[in-house]
Order: sequence, then C-alpha cells, then structure tokens
Amino acid sequence: MMLGSKRFYLDVKENQRGRFIKIAEISADGRKNQILMTFSTAALFSQNLIQFIDFYRDLDSLDPENLRQGELKSEVMYKDDKKYHMDLKENARGRFLKVSETFTHRPHGYSRFQVFIPADGMGEFQHNLGELIDEYDNGDAEEALSA
Repeated sequence: MMLGSKRFYLDVKENQRGRFIKIAEISADGRKNQILMTFSTAALFSQNLIQFIDFYRDLDSLDPENLRQGELKSEVMYKDDKKYHMDLKENARGRFLKVSETFTHRPHGYSRFQVFIPADGMGEFQHNLGELIDEYDNGDAEEALSA
C-alpha cells in the first residue's frame, strides 16, 4: 500500500517458531525498514492503533509555527523478549507514527528496528493489518486479546 511517498508491505511469514507478520517500509529513495511481529503482538498493536487513530482525529490541525515537542501519544508493548514502542509525533513535515521493535541479544547486544507510518495513513494501515490477522491467525491473536 502507498501511504504518502512511502510503500508499505504487510506479509505473513512462517518459520519453526510459528507465523508472524513482517511490516516493511520502502521510502521514496529506496531505503527499507522492517519490523516483525507475532500474530499475538500484531493483534495488540492493531488494538492500540485504533486508539491512536481516534486520538489523531481529535487533534487540532498541524501548526508549523507551534509544533509540540516530543510524543503526542505513546504506548509500549512487551511481548516475549521484545519491546515495541508506538510514538505519535509531529515535525515540520507533518504527523507520523514511529513504531520501534527492540530486543537484547545475549550476552550484550541490542537491536532496534523501526518504521514510520504517516499519521493520515494509520486507518488504512490498521484496516489491512486487521484483514491479515483475520485471515491467517491460528488463534494466537484472539488468545492475546482475551488475556
């Protein structure tokens, strides 16, 4: 899907640990960023994303002369050995959702991967993610939401 000047891919993958969703962002200059989520994490992310969309709709229009510093709204999700940050932010180019996946490698490594979703594309993104979860989930997403 195209959101702003970026192309996003949502792909269902499977390995020995189970099914997961790969979210890839390709910028106009060809740079690629991606994060991975299990179906249970994707379901929680999708649920949180609905709250971010509602919050975004209630914001006043962007005022380049009076930008708010820091996050407009934030959420952190912990799943298995990973931590996911959702941060709705604004800058001179507009509002966006930064989604970060972080985890620690044993014994002393640390990785962070992130994608940036234009705020006005969050609804379309959530819709497509929800369709993937509905079609390919084998019970993990439903179990996570009822926990």
